[in-house]
Amino acid sequence: MISVSNIKIGDKHFIPVQTMLKNPVWEIDKTLEKIRKLENIGCDILRITIPDMQALEGLKEILKVTKIPIVADIHFDYRLAIASVEAGVHKVRINPGNIGDKNRVRSVIDCLKKHGTPVRIGINKGSLPKHLKERYKDPIRVMIESAKEEVGYFEEAGYNNIVLSFKSSTVMQTIAVNRLAHREFDYPLHIGVTEAGDLIDGTVKNSIGIATLLQEGIGDTIRVSLTAPEEEEVKVGVKILEALGMRESRVEIISCPTCGRTQIELAKLGQQVKALAEGKRFYKNLKIAVMGCVVNGPGEAGECDFGIAGGKEQSILFKNGEKLKVIKNNCIMPEIEQLLTEYYEKD
Repeated sequence: MISVSNIKIGDKHFIPVQTMLKNPVWEIDKTLEKIRKLENIGCDILRITIPDMQALEGLKEILKVTKIPIVADIHFDYRLAIASVEAGVHKVRINPGNIGDKNRVRSVIDCLKKHGTPVRIGINKGSLPKHLKERYKDPIRVMIESAKEEVGYFEEAGYNNIVLSFKSSTVMQTIAVNRLAHREFDYPLHIGVTEAGDLIDGTVKNSIGIATLLQEGIGDTIRVSLTAPEEEEVKVGVKILEALGMRESRVEIISCPTCGRTQIELAKLGQQVKALAEGKRFYKNLKIAVMGCVVNGPGEAGECDFGIAGGKEQSILFKNGEKLKVIKNNCIMPEIEQLLTEYYEKD
């Protein structure tokens, strides 16, 4: 188990959710605004790419004010890894395929040891050392051997404050390589499917890959890679953990898929309810139902704290499986807002 500031990686009772900043870190105001939002929706660790000195200066400013643990993502220039550690970053991520030769890696290790900073060695199928690709045909074996080679440099220097990640854009390769890595290495694993695509494709791929591995006891922290805003990555990651029972849901909203009986704009209503509950603090974990007709609610949503069964002009409001009253549809959101206030966490 390793510590990234106040977050533990390797504690099976808590799987941290990570994302990566998608704007240049030197956009300070924008970065800080994103960090506040990300912390509020369940992000535990934020990775930031540091490609040049301008980014390094931005990183220094962010480290002065943010509480969320920050990981410096380094490619090509090992000196930026050293400078990031010296600036107080909480972890460094390097890629064996492009960080440089053994001497450069040793310089980074010496700095990490001096400051007690952990490292993630990120092995991606798309950027593997040339000499290993020439030696082995199987890309999974190349990834494992690449990790062994890189980890060897660190262990030779007496350093084992390491997290490993093995990622592919192919779901089954990601699962296979992590299964093998789990057997081969005694280090925490950061898991996820890389370059997974947009919100829909990426969510499906990561849900399958991450959930499969976590169910097998493989994986200690997750990142859902999406061609979508950082918030979406965190939301999907949190939802995966909630679905697996590995993180308690603050607010769970269930809704029916609708059918020909539905006479209300259910998708829109569900989004409004979700937005209303988001960011609020409640004294218990809430389960809210947004149903399209009386067939699905309240009967099938009887375990929910409260909910709505929509109709053409009027809808049924129910609580704990019991009908409260019939209301006009233009009163739905005010009524739900009022119900939510009953569960607010008291100061």
